[in-house]
Amino acid sequence: MMKTTHATLSAILLSLLLPLLLATPVMADDLPDLGDSSAEALSPQDEQRIADQIMREVSVSDQVVQDPEIADYVQSMGYKLVAVGPDKRQQFQFFVVRANSINAFAMPGGVIGIHTGLIVAAGSESEVASVMGHEIAHVTQRHLARAMARQKQDSIITLAAMALALLASQGSPQLAGGAIQAVGASSIQKQLDYTREHEREADRVGLQIMEAAGYDVRAAPVFFETLQRGSRFLEGSAPSFLRTHPLTSERISDVRGRADQMPYKQVVSTTEFHYVRAKLLAAVGSVKQAEDLFRSNIEEKRYSDEASQHYGLAQVLLRKSDSSGASTELAWLRKNAAPHPMIETLAADIEMARRNVEGAARQYQAALTRYPDNRALVYGYANYLLSTRQSDKLIKFVQEKQPQFPNDPYLYEVLSKAYTAKGKNMLRHQAQGEAYYLRFNLEAAIEQMQLAAKAADGDFYQQSIVEARLRQLRQKLSEPKKRGFFN
Repeated sequence: MMKTTHATLSAILLSLLLPLLLATPVMADDLPDLGDSSAEALSPQDEQRIADQIMREVSVSDQVVQDPEIADYVQSMGYKLVAVGPDKRQQFQFFVVRANSINAFAMPGGVIGIHTGLIVAAGSESEVASVMGHEIAHVTQRHLARAMARQKQDSIITLAAMALALLASQGSPQLAGGAIQAVGASSIQKQLDYTREHEREADRVGLQIMEAAGYDVRAAPVFFETLQRGSRFLEGSAPSFLRTHPLTSERISDVRGRADQMPYKQVVSTTEFHYVRAKLLAAVGSVKQAEDLFRSNIEEKRYSDEASQHYGLAQVLLRKSDSSGASTELAWLRKNAAPHPMIETLAADIEMARRNVEGAARQYQAALTRYPDNRALVYGYANYLLSTRQSDKLIKFVQEKQPQFPNDPYLYEVLSKAYTAKGKNMLRHQAQGEAYYLRFNLEAAIEQMQLAAKAADGDFYQQSIVEARLRQLRQKLSEPKKRGFFN
C-alpha cells in the first residue's frame, strides 16, 4: 500500500501546478481585481481536478484514519459548517490524518485535512469547529488561487519556488523553509504580507461560519491562545498549525474582539466529540500511559464527560487485550450512559476480542435494528458475513445498504469479494470498478469495467449496464485531455 505523506501531497500539487506557472505570461504592473485574477490563475474546474488527484492518493494512504466513526464525525462537522458557508457550490472533502501534531490544512478544490492531535488537544467541540471554519474560509475565499495570481508578476523562477514553499508549508515547515531561501527577500516579504491578509480574512469568515453553524465563536481565541502556549501533545517547540498559519497577539486580539461583538451562545459539546476524542486518546502513547490517564481522570473526577472516560478506558483495555476489563467498562456504560451507536460497536469489538464471532454477529444485528444508518455497524456486520463466507447474505445486505451510502467505495469492495467467491466475474469486476471510481482512480475503474464487459457470465441487462457505464467513464477520462488540463 502506498504511504502518502504531506511531502507527497505537496509534490503532487507542485507537479500539477508547475505547468500552469511556467506557461503563464508576465502580467502588467497593475494587479486586477482579486476575484478576476484568482479565476485566471486556477479555475474551479482545475481546482476540482487537482482535488480528485489528491483524494486518489489520500484514499490509499496508511496515514489517513479509515475508522468510520472518527472519519464520519469529522466529515459531519465539516459538512455542517460548509452548509452555512459563503460558497454553496464549492465541493469539499474532509479526512483525518493520523498524527499527534496539532494541525489542519486546506488544499485546492476543497480538500481539508485534520490531524488527530488537533482533536485531542481541543477542550471543546467548538474549538475544533473554529479551526475547521478557518480552513473552509481559506477554500471559499480561494486564497491559493489568489496567491498564484499575485505571483504572476514575478519571474518564472520565483513563481516555481514560491509555489513549492506555499504547498510544502502545508505539512513540512523544513521543506518550506528550504524553498523560501531560493526566493528574493523582497518577493518573500510581499508574499508573507499577502499570507497575513489571507489569515485575517479566514479568521473573519471562519467566525461567521462558526456562528451560523451554531458553535461558540469565543472558542476560537481560546484555542488560538492554547496553541500559542504550546501543548504537551507536541514534540516540537510550536504547534504545526502556528508554523503554517502564523499567529500573533494582534491577530488573537482581533479574533477576540470580533467574537465579543457576536451574540453569546452557550454550546455543549456533543457526545460524539467526547467519544471520538477519547478513542483517539486511547491510542496515544503507551498502553500504560493511556490506561493511567483514564483511570486517574475517573478517580479524580477530572473530566467534562464521565461516560467518555469509561469508553476511552474500555478502548485502552481492548488495546491491552484485556477483554474482561473492557466488558466491565461496557457494563458501566450500559447502566449509566445514554444509548449510543459507538457503545454498540464497542460491544461488538469486545465480542470479537473474545473470538466470539457469532456473539459479535448477534450484537451487530441487534444494534443495526436500532441504528440502521450507522456506517461502523454496517461495516462490522458486512465484515462478519465476509469472514464467515456467507456470500449470498453479504450481497443482499450490501445491496440493501448501498442506497444509504451511494458514494462508499468500501461497500463496493466487499461486494466484489462476495461476487468473486460466487464465481460471478462480470459483477465482480463491475463492483470493483465502481470502488476504484469512488476512490478517484478513473483509469483503474475503466480497466475493471473493460474486464466486466469481456466477462461472458452476465445476462443481457447486466451487460448493457456495464457497457453504458464503461462509455460514461471513458468520456470522463477524455474530457480533460480534449480541453487541456488547465483552461
